[in-house]
Amino acid sequence: MTQPPPPPPNQPPQQPPQQPPAFGAPQQPGTPPAPQQQPGYGYPQPPRPQPGYGNPQPPQPQPGYGNPQPPRPQPGYGYPQSPPAAGPQPGYGQPGHGYPQPTVPLHPQAGQPGGPAGGGRRALNAQVAIVVAAVVAIALIIGGGVWYSSSSGEGGKDDTASADGGGDGKGGDEGTAKGSEKAPADPGSEVLFQIPAPEVAEDDSVVVAGSWLTDTVYAKTGVAEIVGYDRDKGTELWTVPLPGPVCEATRHVTEDGRTAVVFQPRMPAKNSSEGCSQVAAIDLNAGKRLWTRTAGSGDRPIHFDNVTVSASTVAVGSTSGGAAFDIASGKALWSPKPADTCYDAGYGGGAKLVAVRKCGQYEARELHIQTIDPKSGKVISEYRMAKGIEYASVVSTDPLVVAADVGDSAGDGSGISDFFSVDNTTGALRARISAPGDSYAAECDGISRVEDCTGLAVGNGRLYVPTEEQDSSGELGRTNSVVAFDLASGRQTGQRADAGDGYTMTPLRTDGANVLAYKSGPYDKGGQVVSIDGDSFQQVTLMENPGTESVRDVESGMEPGYGEVLYAQGRLYMSEVYASGSEASGEEYLAIAFGVKG
Repeated sequence: MTQPPPPPPNQPPQQPPQQPPAFGAPQQPGTPPAPQQQPGYGYPQPPRPQPGYGNPQPPQPQPGYGNPQPPRPQPGYGYPQSPPAAGPQPGYGQPGHGYPQPTVPLHPQAGQPGGPAGGGRRALNAQVAIVVAAVVAIALIIGGGVWYSSSSGEGGKDDTASADGGGDGKGGDEGTAKGSEKAPADPGSEVLFQIPAPEVAEDDSVVVAGSWLTDTVYAKTGVAEIVGYDRDKGTELWTVPLPGPVCEATRHVTEDGRTAVVFQPRMPAKNSSEGCSQVAAIDLNAGKRLWTRTAGSGDRPIHFDNVTVSASTVAVGSTSGGAAFDIASGKALWSPKPADTCYDAGYGGGAKLVAVRKCGQYEARELHIQTIDPKSGKVISEYRMAKGIEYASVVSTDPLVVAADVGDSAGDGSGISDFFSVDNTTGALRARISAPGDSYAAECDGISRVEDCTGLAVGNGRLYVPTEEQDSSGELGRTNSVVAFDLASGRQTGQRADAGDGYTMTPLRTDGANVLAYKSGPYDKGGQVVSIDGDSFQQVTLMENPGTESVRDVESGMEPGYGEVLYAQGRLYMSEVYASGSEASGEEYLAIAFGVKG
């Protein structure tokens, strides 16, 4: 799991938030909290290094996505420690998940700046690197009572149209249903539309993370807005303006087309941030902001690091703890508890809601992986990881799979040395899967974005991961494979899908019993989407994109590990997660859509 040098040259350690006191009264509507100035435009964290597959790119600093992830401090890979047995459930106790009091400072991110280099992976261009270097995650100095404030979003009411949100996070552990993605007679594709990049001031960079697909709409974050486009034509259907840039976006969409984002309360000055304190629910079918909420301590808002959706709940986490809201009304479901000595660093959503709860001091940390009721916050089951594991990522909530870097050992910036397969009902460990960084190419960011893993797929009782690139036996250089691990035993199943000479393959998601994967080709070939049969591991090509230089130039910058990739029913949508102002020549694009011909 090699990694390119992260763009920012420096990042000072974050300061610890003070312990938040008791929950207080809501802020008066319409009165924005006093923001705390932070360096950095967009996220208060630097762009994250991304795995790049395919042809090596010239070493230009380029932000990456995988779902978004900053450079992460990594403990390295070593001999796995024996995990402890599941212990008693800690006391959320109340019908609301508690706001914890952080007891120690967030550990400075090791491996920054620089980090291990990775073959063929791109970084930011020089201008963006200069800007992003100023982006520093500064924790709030928290004091006073905890409060909630609210302001009505556009439309102000919940009148969404019913639509399938895209099946993200659905399906149980052992599902073997046939896939819905069928191979066309001709997999050759054409460009359906391209969305021009938004205008950004020179030497500036703005987060534009977030893309979603419903039955009728392809929605994409722009600069301080979310825009809905016709899935086939790319014509604008609606625009949801926001007062400031989006910081975090969940990939999950409810069945009736709702999702959630975290954004800044206003447009910041150049190379600064207003803090990622605003949480909003978005109706993707109607094109409405349903509500906006904030949570904080005293007169200062909490800046959230991650957001997710499960059932009818929007959950947000941070180094100051977690909170949750009803997705329809914005009603607060749980909030900080002054006496709590643990805190929710973040949540994984989709089919179930899973909290990564941190207890104890740094280097004696204990992570509690808790499946919780999305309405009340009540703990359903809990798995306690071995002490000393500082960060963990939720790969999947059903089946429950967690990734961690055990013993400061991965050493490659991937955030993964081991996967843990956990029983959702009992909290018992099913299997521990060793995944050495020099063998496998998946990546997770458990530092702040708990639900931020790329290059993985989970389903059918299996975990699908790509191998690292290796020399090909053919004439085109490098290649890799996708392999499967059994979640019950932790062993490889023996199934292997080879990308082919000059191609590298990354799992996108499961489709019934099958696995969808994106294949990056050599310099003169477009990317492909293939379906891997869950039993035979034979591949069927669903899409092959044009190999023209102009199309390849756009596509290669948005491949898995660089940008966001969505595929459904013969349509492929690829998009950026950063928009930057630079003097680079040529037309820049925010997103590109492909469709099979006919």
